[in-house]
Amino acid sequence: MTWWLWLVFGLTLTGLELVSAGGFYLIFFGLSALLIGTLQLMGLQAQVWVQWFLFTALSVGLLALFRNPLLKALRPQEVSVDQLVGEIAIPIEDIAAGSVGKAELRGAAWNARNEHHGPLHKGQRCRVRRVDELMLILIPE
Repeated sequence: MTWWLWLVFGLTLTGLELVSAGGFYLIFFGLSALLIGTLQLMGLQAQVWVQWFLFTALSVGLLALFRNPLLKALRPQEVSVDQLVGEIAIPIEDIAAGSVGKAELRGAAWNARNEHHGPLHKGQRCRVRRVDELMLILIPE
């Protein structure tokens, strides 16, 4: 096969990966085809069976080496509410002592209870003392 056929084949496989539901399979076959095409463009002329053997070996090798780490890196990290203790939250509204209001933490609005003897003011930095179900218990920083 000529170099440009490998490049078209590689771009097609890579494009199919982008429009498919994905599992990160086709991308490695596409990258392998692009690599074979690039090698041919640089002057490595080999028989067709050698090209297909290299394509297969590279595809399987890349798939085995990089698929699982790629999936692990792109998987969203689970956050436990216990990990929120000690974080800084910002009240969205004034919260009187012992009252419940709203506070922002990590870009999301949470129900928050003021456990301090004084009020918490809007925009004041507060520390999460504990989490009671899905309610933040706040004290001023």
